[in-house]
Amino acid sequence: MGRIFVVGTADTKGEELAYLRAAVAEAGGAPIVVDVGIRPPRCTVDVARGEVAAHHPAGAHFLGSTDRGEAVAAMGEAFARFVSTRGDIDAMLGIGGSGGTFIVTKGMQSLRIGLPKLMVSTLAAGDVGRYVDVADISMMPSVTDLAGLNNISRIVLRNAAFGIVGMAGAGPPAGTGKPPIALTMFGVTTRCVTAVTEQLRDRFDCIVFHATGIGGRAMEKLADSAFLHGVIDVTTTEVCDHLLGGVLSAGADRLGAIARTRVPYVGSVGALDMVNFWAIDTVPAQYAGRKFHRHNPQVTLMRTTAAESRQIGLWIAEKLNRCDGPVRFLIPEEGISALDAPGQPFHDPIADAALFEAIEQTLRRTRDRRLDRIACHINDPEFSNALVQNFLEIAG
Repeated sequence: MGRIFVVGTADTKGEELAYLRAAVAEAGGAPIVVDVGIRPPRCTVDVARGEVAAHHPAGAHFLGSTDRGEAVAAMGEAFARFVSTRGDIDAMLGIGGSGGTFIVTKGMQSLRIGLPKLMVSTLAAGDVGRYVDVADISMMPSVTDLAGLNNISRIVLRNAAFGIVGMAGAGPPAGTGKPPIALTMFGVTTRCVTAVTEQLRDRFDCIVFHATGIGGRAMEKLADSAFLHGVIDVTTTEVCDHLLGGVLSAGADRLGAIARTRVPYVGSVGALDMVNFWAIDTVPAQYAGRKFHRHNPQVTLMRTTAAESRQIGLWIAEKLNRCDGPVRFLIPEEGISALDAPGQPFHDPIADAALFEAIEQTLRRTRDRRLDRIACHINDPEFSNALVQNFLEIAG
């Protein structure tokens, strides 16, 4: 029987948690009800709110607080820390409104990828990015408010209970037996990444991440989890958005996992010629008059200038200087994206030169940290071949 952690605020969702306990047991699971409420529970629980709250760095002082916002934030942090101490979770089923969804998903985000996580929430039909983050959390709309059982909520909660037990019992699929490696790709670097994966897929399980902010963060979370055998970071474009206010930033910790884990790393400058915004009318006023390219009706690309490119190159090189594991960084001298080639709208040799020089002048070379400039475009076969060769030298 899978150990299903059923989590919610038992002070306001006691009736629903009791119903889920029975439904999970009926489905064949072993329910463990965890209370993340602030006030005394209205149902029987297996893990009391005080036990969870005690995992907060400052202790359980917030229980019963009159400041609900502060208490919810504190319980979210406490629950995430509680979850990280447990090795007996086979799956997690959560329920909640706005506060409960925040608390429960904070803990779900701490669970490894692949472990079933299902959140029944009144907010699940809207923008759930802040709750899912880079975790594989399934969000299920509650349809009605979670304010006592009714004919609709019984159906939804019963489906959730049977669904999570089924997920817990499915077990992992058969693996390939190949070491997993990560690659980063944008539409404008697809030819390069596709060529690399075609050469390596017989030896490695090639996992490609779309460099849209969430993709880079997911890749680095896997690196931090010691899941990856190596990284081929062709497309570091998320750095542009982080530094220049674009909408696809992976945050200030991009490349942080590479330094922390010392995972074998081959990187490049893919799509550092562009900053991403949504539709053209969403571009900040400070960028009026710049060179734009309409990628599609909802995505607008802005060409980076020489000064911005220099800033980007400096940032990347300083990050790589903190990496003590095997690092190879390759620069394609004839263009860094499909839009940055002769005759294409973002072709700008001056901006590219500023980027390359900033990296070259700032990167501290060692025996394990190397830089190579290659006289070709990023999507040319010569460049994908060079990426493969360098990766095999450091990753085996």
